[in-house]
Amino acid sequence: MGYPTIDAPYGYKPVNLIGGQVFSGSTREYPIAYNYGTSIFYGDPVIIGSSGANIGFITIATVPINTTNTTVGVFLGCSFTDPVTKQKRFSQYYPANTLAGDIQAVVCDDPDTVFRMAVVTAAGVQTIGSMSQLAVGVNVAGSTTTGSAATGNSSLGVVGATGNTASAGFRVLGLVPDTQVETSATYVSGTGTTTLTVSGLSVGQVLPIGTDVYQLVAATGQLQFTGSSLTAAATVSSATSQALTVTASTATVTGTLVLIQSPEILAKINFNVHRYYIA
Repeated sequence: MGYPTIDAPYGYKPVNLIGGQVFSGSTREYPIAYNYGTSIFYGDPVIIGSSGANIGFITIATVPINTTNTTVGVFLGCSFTDPVTKQKRFSQYYPANTLAGDIQAVVCDDPDTVFRMAVVTAAGVQTIGSMSQLAVGVNVAGSTTTGSAATGNSSLGVVGATGNTASAGFRVLGLVPDTQVETSATYVSGTGTTTLTVSGLSVGQVLPIGTDVYQLVAATGQLQFTGSSLTAAATVSSATSQALTVTASTATVTGTLVLIQSPEILAKINFNVHRYYIA
């Protein structure tokens, strides 16, 4: 596990649809207003403007999408007549203040789309975090960082420690196993409490909130989730006795443990957050 390495958030990438529906990758074009003043990056959620010259046009969701800031989908590039060359231009992102009257945004607007996205430690940073198995099926919030004009890509993700907030923009469907990072440790103490002490970790290693604790079952060689996940980040200071703050669990814990970080998830835009799912 742990390949490829996820070192930064990259926006929201459509991968399929819920319920086993056929996914054609189809999109819809929406207009962007002449001289709209904010850049929109590949993978950013977008909304329908509601004021001034932007009424009826696509604008970026400058705060995380939620039940009061609803989206029509995710931006996947645009086209417009370049005001300098007078030629048709296809762009990975929309550059702010483009002086064109024919700007068309490509938007993935199917409300049943499943998106792959990175997990960050806080809304305004690009530091990669972890989503716990305990978060599958609950709501999480998006982040707020601005994308890159160099690549044209979004830098948005979801915040790993946002919890089950009713108004949050995304529902977690699952963790991405391909990029999970595993670290072995040895159980010392802490069964059934909110503090778990382990040994065998590397000094200086950082374990983010949302790192899950699994036990290696000696009889089968399989991993069993203990129900515990880190509720506070930890920087390892001792290889022999490292305390971790975790969710309480009544599972029997002993022997070899495996700490699993999940830096990517699969999620969909929540009901009542997507414009097509609002009465």
